[in-house]
Amino acid sequence: MELKQSPGKEARAHNRIPFPARTATQMVDLRNSSTVTEFILVGFEKSSPSTRAFLFIIFLVLYSLAMAMNGLIIFITWTDPRLNSPMYFFLGHLSFLDVCFITTMIPQMLAHLVIKNHTISFVSCMAQMYLVFFMGVAECILLAFMAYDRYVAICHPLNYDQIMSQQVCVCLVGISWTFGLINGIFLEYISFRNPFFKDNHIENFFCEAPIVIALSSGDTQVSMKLIFADAIVVLLSPMVLIVTSYARILASILSRASSSGWGKTFSTCASHLTVVIFLYSSAMFSYMNPRSTHGPDKDKPLSLLYTIITPMCNPTIYSFRNKEMKGAMRRALGRTSLAQAESV
Repeated sequence: MELKQSPGKEARAHNRIPFPARTATQMVDLRNSSTVTEFILVGFEKSSPSTRAFLFIIFLVLYSLAMAMNGLIIFITWTDPRLNSPMYFFLGHLSFLDVCFITTMIPQMLAHLVIKNHTISFVSCMAQMYLVFFMGVAECILLAFMAYDRYVAICHPLNYDQIMSQQVCVCLVGISWTFGLINGIFLEYISFRNPFFKDNHIENFFCEAPIVIALSSGDTQVSMKLIFADAIVVLLSPMVLIVTSYARILASILSRASSSGWGKTFSTCASHLTVVIFLYSSAMFSYMNPRSTHGPDKDKPLSLLYTIITPMCNPTIYSFRNKEMKGAMRRALGRTSLAQAESV
């Protein structure tokens, strides 16, 4: 009777490793307590091809307009010596923030509208989220300082140069950038403090913090509470300063005996407040509401509002209705036309 020999060590070792590729990548993920190496940005993936093509054209036009208008403001405010005032100094930085803010998201969204691969790596998602936090927080604070600048200019014109000196303006812009930098690091840590074992489908066109946190494992309630507390400081505090500044501006205008300039002041304040309401209300709904009230149909329109619509409206509301800005644009275009004529 012939006895069967048991398999050798090499055969047993071979049987124990059915998937050799796991040893290189997935074991690293296990050591890092994370199995998610990339996310899938669902965005407009469920839309029909014709709808995606239409959205691509619309968003490309809006993105191009926002880049062109903000780029023109940056060039004019930083090169025209006649626009040497705190208001235009702030406007130049606001346009620069808008350019950086929309560039972190919109080009990727446009690419995902025309290609089938909607993935974004874990590291790229972290980088995108940090830039969104950094630029978004800095812009919220800068808008509050711009409202305060208008309050000082209208309500305290005689002391305007002393209150809003060049050193003060540089300090205020530095505060907005520094706070955005530090706050971005804090929010980044909150968003990625838990490991990711769950679904990696993000129901939006960019890595938005509340959605990413909901995909993580562990206690997500703590992270959401920290996000909520941070939003109170970052969103509500600047908004209170903005509303207070414009309320005092209107009260100062109404208290004057002459009614000349009332219409222009009301129009300007209303335009500025409209932009602020669009930006802050959409951001508040995204970061201060419980996730149970959210959904793809609500998140994406609101995200579009503060990621592309507001940066496109800022130049029109804050700059293109200004006579000095229009004059600077004509001078800039005149210099460009003259330079082209001389080159020919």
